[in-house]
Amino acid sequence: MSRIIFHSGAEADLRAGVNYYEKERAGLGREFRQAVEAAVWRIRQDPHMFPRHDETGIRKFVLRRFPFTIFFTEFHKNIWIAAVAHHKRHPDFWKNRRPE
Repeated sequence: MSRIIFHSGAEADLRAGVNYYEKERAGLGREFRQAVEAAVWRIRQDPHMFPRHDETGIRKFVLRRFPFTIFFTEFHKNIWIAAVAHHKRHPDFWKNRRPE
């Protein structure tokens, strides 16, 4: 099974989302993190079931409960998470990220 690798920017995206939701309501940040973890588990099971975002091969997983999309690709038999992107952010803010 593929290993999951988060770009440092994607980790920061996730932390920012957790912090924001936790400030909104105690426990909501934890629920957001759990939703992302469940999505990553599904991505890991079968990354090809998710649609391509663009011609680069980046794929996307749109969370249902929270307004976020996880952008990822397979990279050297690993799954590389490029961004945990809020839908209101500039849509291409993460596109210059490369595997570290």
